[in-house]
Amino acid sequence: MNVVKRIKSLYIIQILFKCLFIACSWLPRKNNLVMFESYLGKQYSCNPRALYEYLQENHFGFELVWSVDKRYTKQFEQQNIPYVQRFSIRWFYLMARASYWITNSRMPLWIPKPKHTVYVQTWHGTPLKKLAADMEEVHMPGTTTEKYKENFYKESRSWDYLLSPNSYSTAIFKRAFQFEKEMIESGYPRNDVLYQKNHSQYIDSLKEQYGLPKDKKVILYAPTWRDDQFYGKGQYKFDLQLDLTLLQKKLGDQYIILLRMHYLVVEQMDITGFKGFAFDFSHVADINEIYLLSDLLITDYSSVFFDYANLKRPIIFYAYDIESYRDKLRGFYFDLEKEAPGPVIETTEQVLEAIREYEKNGLCEFEEKYKRFYNGYCYLEDGNSSKRAAEQIFFRKA
Repeated sequence: MNVVKRIKSLYIIQILFKCLFIACSWLPRKNNLVMFESYLGKQYSCNPRALYEYLQENHFGFELVWSVDKRYTKQFEQQNIPYVQRFSIRWFYLMARASYWITNSRMPLWIPKPKHTVYVQTWHGTPLKKLAADMEEVHMPGTTTEKYKENFYKESRSWDYLLSPNSYSTAIFKRAFQFEKEMIESGYPRNDVLYQKNHSQYIDSLKEQYGLPKDKKVILYAPTWRDDQFYGKGQYKFDLQLDLTLLQKKLGDQYIILLRMHYLVVEQMDITGFKGFAFDFSHVADINEIYLLSDLLITDYSSVFFDYANLKRPIIFYAYDIESYRDKLRGFYFDLEKEAPGPVIETTEQVLEAIREYEKNGLCEFEEKYKRFYNGYCYLEDGNSSKRAAEQIFFRKA
């Protein structure tokens, strides 16, 4: 009975919020107001951050405000970034009057987009794993396959622009999101920094900022989440399958490892006993900083490898559950084992071997595959994607 009451209470709250939002949307439009949000208001990061910083640095005269979950306001306060607390009265007032919304994830369905607002969906990755309408089955908590697809379809009706990093993604986004409006194929704004700041002075400054040793190489481990491993809706767990003890024993004198969990994973990584070797960087908002810090990436099916390939540094695919993930949970858009610009392996021992192989021979046997991969997925990215996207969103000539 308590569960039923709670569901009814949430439904009533949503109706009230929706009515308040509609009332606020009747107020005059704020012509230069741009509202930003990243990962449900949890971060100052990704494509919204890159577009925000481009507009801010070029002084175009926009009012730029971030929508932030009340639990994640600290970084915005420390960096003096203008923000409003998500779902506060002022948030309703600003969101309903804004000329533009820029976000990289879905908005709540109960929010009706005002007619005067341009909704820019930047999304947050080049897809390997199947998305939305392309998914055969959905294993996430709190939904069904039919409901998940229906909600995604309803949400995408509100998008006016959708950013794409390449022609491969454009074709998938149009089909999977059933998107019929304007696609902006500009490359990802968030990857501009990988070209603009990929130099030793900036990387050394990051190591100082995060207290990392400058005399050791850096491994980044950035896996994705598993749809069927969760505590509840939107709260996913992650079982660390990488043997840190073995890696520390064999590599600890030369390397450190940074652990970066997906934003939906609520698990706190237990790195007790690995002080000075393993560092939990899940709290660092901007993953691009971590890319630049690292000499080598270990991932699985996460879209991070598409972004990291812009650096042309070694990548290892630690795919210990590839059959289950590919065949049951999600499905892939291409054969990872054939196209991956690095070894696809299943044990920590094999990870260790791959690191040693990269040490001895560089990209070597993967050099041609890496080149093809880069030319297929990273060809638009050159440090100017923010400019190209902004020109099409804000400054298009009639």
